[in-house]
Order: sequence, then C-alpha cells, then structure tokens
Amino acid sequence: MIWQDGGSGRMDVNGKELEYGIWGPAPQDAPTIVMLHEGLGCLAMWRDFPVEISAATGFGVLAYSRAGYGQSDPAELPRPLDYMTVEAQQVLGPVLDQAGIRRAVLLGHSDGATIAAIYAGSVSDQRVRGLILMAPHFFTEEMGLASIAAAREAFDTGDLAGRLASYHRDPAATFNGWCDAWLDPGFRTWNVADVIDYLRIPTLAIQGREDQYGTLAQIAEVETRSYAPVETAILDNCRHAPQFDQPTATLTAIAEFTARLERLEHAMPEMA
Repeated sequence: MIWQDGGSGRMDVNGKELEYGIWGPAPQDAPTIVMLHEGLGCLAMWRDFPVEISAATGFGVLAYSRAGYGQSDPAELPRPLDYMTVEAQQVLGPVLDQAGIRRAVLLGHSDGATIAAIYAGSVSDQRVRGLILMAPHFFTEEMGLASIAAAREAFDTGDLAGRLASYHRDPAATFNGWCDAWLDPGFRTWNVADVIDYLRIPTLAIQGREDQYGTLAQIAEVETRSYAPVETAILDNCRHAPQFDQPTATLTAIAEFTARLERLEHAMPEMA
C-alpha cells in the first residue's frame, strides 16, 4: 500500500479484494486511526468523517469495507454466528500488516466496535495503543433485536433496499448477511463480553442515549470489566450513529482522547 493523503485502492486479504481509503500522515509519521464500519456500513458511508478525524487529531486514517460490503468482494453466506470474532482474528491483523501500521487506534462503530474490542482482547498486537468504541455490542438485547426486525421490514417493504443500493455492490447480500445472523435463534445467546477482561489499553466508549440498537448496559460492561482506563461519552439527542447525530461532540471526544494517548505514549519508553 502506497500511502497518499486522500488515496484509495484495493488490497488482497485472505483472497478477498477489499476497498480502502487513506487520509492524513503516513504510518511512519504519525499514529493511524483504523476505522471499522457498522453492520450495514462501508467505506463510502463514513462520508467526510475520516477527513474530519484526521484534521481533528493529526493522525493518519485508514478505512476499509469488509468483505460483503461496499465495493469489496462478496462474503460467503450465510455468515457464521461468530462472524465478528472471525473478522477480528482472521482479517484485521492482515489489514494492519498491508497498511504498514506502526501505532494504531482502532475506531469501530456498532459491529465494527465489537470487532475492534475482540481484536484488542484476543490478539496480541502491541501496535494497537487505544480503542474508540462507538455504540458497541457485547451481548444481545431484546430491544436491539426488535430494531433489527424492524430493519428487516424496512428492507423488504420500504426504501432501505434502495438506500443501501447507493453504497453496496449487492445490497441484498449485505443486508441478509447481517440481518440473518442477528435474527437467527442461536444468536440470542451470543455474548463476547469476556474479551473486555483482557483489554490492556485505554478505551473511549461513545453512545447515544437514544440508541435504538443497544442500551447503556453495553457501555457499563466496558466500564466494570476493563482493567485498563475507560472514558465514556454519553450523548443526548443521539441515536445509533454518534458521528452523524452529534458530530461535534463525537469529534471533540475523539480528539481529546487521542491527545491524551499521545501524551501517555511520549511519557513511556518506546515500545517494540
């Protein structure tokens, strides 16, 4: 990967071509924020948020679409019920390798936040120095499953399919891959909160009070189980997408968190 501010391309990871975009300074010049999108997201659906994050933090930014999303190669369906763990343990590391990442902050939204936390809690990677988790999921909640069922109705009978078609190569496969896993009866007992017990890096957890897919119990799980420092930003008048519902507050929280990480980094001996 040749790093060029505003550049884009495709990288081969485990035989899948994944689209990516890069912004800001290269990995040898600054830390890199690696952005992991939500369950129906992709590179393009971040809109201008990567540019704004790079400008607010001074960090480089890498965002990519996972297989089955955006213009990346298709994913095999049906997705396994542990698809977030598979993504964390089999895909994210090679992505960091291809980008030449030296110091990283993983920034995930929804499914992407879960993937980031699983990676940090189950993979030994000293390149990862911090986590930013926006609306993470660690266990299922009835209200979240009800919202996903409502999304199914909106896709089948409303305009959601058309809206997703603007971003995804195969919107039906994208939607079904996500929705069918979450609404599978076996997914009701899904719980990956134990990865929090193994976090050893600072975490910023951001969630809207009106999030329709998860309650503040998800954030409380991080606060009570992590042995590393945890900061939270609970935003009023905010649903599932803090970056769009409360962009100023979200960017401010991220910029302040990364600035503290840098101060901590420079106060400590250089890590290998």
